[in-house]
Amino acid sequence: MTEQTSRLELPYILPSQAQKHVTHNEALQRLDAITQLTITSEISEPPQDAEEGDCFLIASTPTGEWERQAEKIAFRQDDAWIYIVPRDGWQAWFLNTGRAKVLHEGSWQDAPLPATGAFQQLGVNASADVENRLTVASPASLFTNVGGGHQVKVNKATPADTASLLFQSGWSGRAEMGLAGNDAFSIKTSANGSDWKTALSISGAGHVSTPQRPVARGGRASGNVSHTAGTLSGFTDLPIQQGGFALGNIVAETQKDLVVPVTGLYLITLSLSVISSSGHTVTIRINDTPSSFALSGTASAANSMQSASFIFPLNEKDRISLTHGGICQLAYGPGKTEISLAML
Repeated sequence: MTEQTSRLELPYILPSQAQKHVTHNEALQRLDAITQLTITSEISEPPQDAEEGDCFLIASTPTGEWERQAEKIAFRQDDAWIYIVPRDGWQAWFLNTGRAKVLHEGSWQDAPLPATGAFQQLGVNASADVENRLTVASPASLFTNVGGGHQVKVNKATPADTASLLFQSGWSGRAEMGLAGNDAFSIKTSANGSDWKTALSISGAGHVSTPQRPVARGGRASGNVSHTAGTLSGFTDLPIQQGGFALGNIVAETQKDLVVPVTGLYLITLSLSVISSSGHTVTIRINDTPSSFALSGTASAANSMQSASFIFPLNEKDRISLTHGGICQLAYGPGKTEISLAML
């Protein structure tokens, strides 16, 4: 018969043994140390202020009284140290870090999570809450495959609900993409986190719309108007208007220039409905300066439509109007003398 147990090395009380209480008390001391094992910290030398019941993990390079006790557990009992050799599989609570650890292959490691499990909330380097039940604070997050493809799925209950990705700056929303309030995929943006604009919308049939793309069609009330050399004209109507286009300052009578909302490249189309002409030129005017784009015609252009398109760079707050050369009479109204602009 051996003199101690095989797992915890507790001493047996042997037959005819004297001082049996000593052996019994030694076993109780070891049990008191390793049952519900709680380790204050991992240190290299005995602390001067250790109290009864304190338990420490001796570091790999100890000094002083602990010099030959590396990686053992030191338990303070009756003003002396009891040294215990831990075994793989032992678990302990480390008070200084507030972590549960398990000894694996000679190294104390954080207790592993179960291979499968369910959590009400989970925070990774951050605190989760009822609204954000999974919270991650890190420089990046990685989702990868296991040999094939990979999908990130965001599911909502009804079409009126939202399934989206929200991008924030200083915890204030600036962009959102997904199914927001309906089943059409959209990209929305906001300058302040409260006023949102739909930049892109794609229906279930694959139809794409850009409701904030700057687009305008400018014209005047129906009628025929005679123009002479050096006169200016503008617009009174915007039958099509989106993305911030607006009428600005008066350039002639009640006609106003057209104000560009955003800097960019624009496709511009100028159309003229010519009633009569003795030779004319109509030039697009930008900020009081004639541009290089103009439509010209001779007397033979009478009772005809003239139209041309070109791509032109425009800046935010540029003002568009027309300047006339020669003498002509133009017809105004829907589908007649007009200007159209669309940001590319």
